[in-house]
Amino acid sequence: MERIRESRAGAVAPDALVRARLTSPSSLTNPVQPGTALAGIVPAATVSGDLIEQLRVLEEMKSAITALQARVAVAFDLAQRAEQAGAGVPASERGQGVGAQVALARRESPNRGSRLLGFAKALVTEMPRTLAALKSGQLNEWRATLLVRETACLSVEDRCAVDEELAPDAGTFEGKGDRAIVAAAKAAAYRRDPRSVAGRASRAASERTVSLRPAPDTMTYLTALLPVAQGVAVYAALSRAADSARSTGSADSGGVVPTRGQVMADTLVERVTGTPGGFSGINLDLVMTDRTLFQGDSEPARLKGYGIVAAEWGRTVVSAEQSAQPTPDTEFDVWLRRLYTAPGTGELLTSDSKARLFPARLRRFIETRDDTCRTPYCDAPIRHIDHVVPWRSGGKTSLANGAGLCEACNHTKENPGWSTASLPGDTHDVHTLKISTPTGHTYQSKAPPLPGHQPSRT
Repeated sequence: MERIRESRAGAVAPDALVRARLTSPSSLTNPVQPGTALAGIVPAATVSGDLIEQLRVLEEMKSAITALQARVAVAFDLAQRAEQAGAGVPASERGQGVGAQVALARRESPNRGSRLLGFAKALVTEMPRTLAALKSGQLNEWRATLLVRETACLSVEDRCAVDEELAPDAGTFEGKGDRAIVAAAKAAAYRRDPRSVAGRASRAASERTVSLRPAPDTMTYLTALLPVAQGVAVYAALSRAADSARSTGSADSGGVVPTRGQVMADTLVERVTGTPGGFSGINLDLVMTDRTLFQGDSEPARLKGYGIVAAEWGRTVVSAEQSAQPTPDTEFDVWLRRLYTAPGTGELLTSDSKARLFPARLRRFIETRDDTCRTPYCDAPIRHIDHVVPWRSGGKTSLANGAGLCEACNHTKENPGWSTASLPGDTHDVHTLKISTPTGHTYQSKAPPLPGHQPSRT
């Protein structure tokens, strides 16, 4: 990083000031500002130039740090495999849990950690010139990732050859955007091994999936990854439905004619769920305080699988569902279940719904309490409800010893060297887990606060 700073010396007259500020811890939070003491001493244009120079140096430092992180991650992977071999772990199981540890150290999700580890291995062991370009600041992390991704289908030898052909550290991609980099990598990969590239495209259909992630203002992004023919067909069908509906000029209940995009979205919901509103037959777990539901309080609610939603939106959903019932004798689609929380902490204690067996009731209870996977930085949906302290180690099947996890995290905690424990709570704590990794590092995970309670700052 010192070499990065030194390489910029002489670019502008006050560069020494820039470097001095970058070596000071306060420089990152208090950069040179126009109109400060420099006014009247250094021309305004020079101050602006210094600020741009700082941005450039910092960007190069970020790239260099990313390259260093890649080397450290690979070294850590090798060290863990050696330690596991010494402990008698079978060769086929060595390396398990390494990506999860990288994720925790970098404050990323386990899925992201595994991808970062794979990225690091590719750079360090197979793409030295791309790594050199990253280290020198000629590529940023994202563009290096694009090169790694587009050559993933190649053998080690072909990947190294493509890396040499493109020579990113020689300035091949100076001034190039993402599309140009991807196109160059694809062309080079195809020249080396057209069969592998074609095979990758044919296998891509097996990766088709649908995902959901939150968007601002109680909206969501529903994304479908489909083969191109199916994706085009779905979009064309929605387009035809929208054009047909808009040709009639029909307006909604408020007298407003919906846009083409709105009609397409409504058509998608209706065709997938079978109902215009999209709620019938679908279980939505909406948690709110009694004050929010009955007294018009502004305390937000929480929707399972999404997160925090506005109080008014929650009341609207409940009232809309209740008013949609055709007759008083029809069973309501909306069920109210009281949840009892601790007054001081908001920790979920119990509910008054009846259930036939402990596991079935507890699963729903823990899903409501934990909301998403309890591993730090992992926002994946809960797939497994498991013992914090394993049953084989004497762990009890109880609320305090249960946690909601995604499938990957639940498997990770079973690897050698991992352990989890519930921390004893007091009047200021909600359900808290302590996760210990094979290196001895520990991380804490607290259940998110339920509506109506704020986390304690003490």
